[in-house]
Amino acid sequence: MRKFNRAGPVVPEKHYCIPPLGRWALDEILTLIRDESYFVLHAPRQTGKTSALLALRDLLNGGEAGDYRCVYVNVESGQTAREDVGRAIRAVLSRLVSQARDMGDEFPGSIWQEVLRESGPDDALTEALGRWAEADARPLVLLIDEIDALVGDSLISVLRQLRAGYADRPRGFPQSVLLCGVRDVRDYRIRSGSTNELVLGGSAFNVKAESLRLGDFTREDVFDLLGQHTEETGQAFGEDALETVWERTQGQPWLVNALASRACFPRNQFRDFGRVVEAEDIREAEELLIVKRETHLDQLAHKLEEERVRRVIEPLLVGKERERAGEDRAEDARDAEYARDLGLIAPGSPRRIANPIYAEIIPRELSFPAQDRMPQEPSWYVDADGALDVPKLLEGFQEFFRENSEHWLERFDYKEAAPQLLLQAFLQRIVNGGGRVEREYGLGNRRVDLLVVWPQGGRMRKHAIECKLLHKSLERTIAEGLKQTAAYMDRCGAESGHLVVFDRDGKKKWKDKLFRRSESADGASIEVWGM
Repeated sequence: MRKFNRAGPVVPEKHYCIPPLGRWALDEILTLIRDESYFVLHAPRQTGKTSALLALRDLLNGGEAGDYRCVYVNVESGQTAREDVGRAIRAVLSRLVSQARDMGDEFPGSIWQEVLRESGPDDALTEALGRWAEADARPLVLLIDEIDALVGDSLISVLRQLRAGYADRPRGFPQSVLLCGVRDVRDYRIRSGSTNELVLGGSAFNVKAESLRLGDFTREDVFDLLGQHTEETGQAFGEDALETVWERTQGQPWLVNALASRACFPRNQFRDFGRVVEAEDIREAEELLIVKRETHLDQLAHKLEEERVRRVIEPLLVGKERERAGEDRAEDARDAEYARDLGLIAPGSPRRIANPIYAEIIPRELSFPAQDRMPQEPSWYVDADGALDVPKLLEGFQEFFRENSEHWLERFDYKEAAPQLLLQAFLQRIVNGGGRVEREYGLGNRRVDLLVVWPQGGRMRKHAIECKLLHKSLERTIAEGLKQTAAYMDRCGAESGHLVVFDRDGKKKWKDKLFRRSESADGASIEVWGM
């Protein structure tokens, strides 16, 4: 029985899968190879890049696309060499020898030690690839995976040695080279350890013809993948469950597979394939993935520590767009492209977190230290009927914020987003007792939408909480926020609505900041909370 793949390349005999070669423009790829082009494939981690490369290798070697010799090589082992070019080139050549041998080609293994000894690390890769290409009349195609795992001078050396042999192709060098990594080579900003100079990837590898990006699954791909499980096991997904997988993941391949795997193959539980998978099963699977800090999600969270990432993500967390000009604007565009390459934000405009699961993970990760140290307990805010008392909860946060904000806000690396993160940490600690918090961010409107979902009496009760930064007069901010909160309540079907306004003016006294009052907008009753 096949399963959903959560680690490593897809093996169609073992995994449900979307055919890898159907996920990119294969005709364009084959044209680039026939035209003797060097090009780049990039996409975030765990989106299917390696599976696509292996499928391409098999297609080329199978003769279906022409008479080629194609070798795939993963150069990640060279990462530990860091700036030691000699060790890195040795690692790259060693992997080339191993992969060529797996394809039945013993030639690289017969020459690489000699080439390394005679040419030295600065020319060994060029020389070895040149001799290898000349050893057989069939064109050589090289697929290099994890190229951006190499560091500093080691990466510069590999890129420049590939460029050095470019003019000798196809007889005296690989006809086509595909570099694969998380980022486009033009965005590599490589700091040379030997010269302490900044080398841009585009200049080190200026023979690149195209940059291709492997996208996420489409909605149809997601439904197809889940349908394969239904076809093989008979276990159906409810319509709401299908839509929930798509809506929560936006087609990110690892997330789709991980959610479905958790929902259909629960650990240490009886697998009842006669049970229909419902939307709530998907949401429970999502929560489990987040709580367990699965490797994919943990790696994503680790990127939040980078300053380039913070500059992109922090405005999203506060719903505030920053004005930039000149060099700052160009730097901002580069930062945004970097965050897109990592998979943190979606392609296109306006900027937004890539999918709702990442939007959930990011504030949880940033606010976890605060959440872990808060004294509040869920039982304080749950009444005798099991309902969550949201007004009491926000009163509790108001008191906590007044007493602790000065101390807590300085602990956040994302200081501009600190008040919203502190509120989300407070809410998360409470709803961990049985509910959940859903989050939405909108760049440019200075707001963050939170939906507290709490189970009671066999149904899920919803409470909308809108967070806004005070940016105009108080009354104008409240008036704008009331309309936004009412619209959010209507869209989410929330039974209550709350507008939280954060005043960041450190000169004001707390008695002028803290208040609570009842308002209404578009027929909805809304509690307004000043912080």
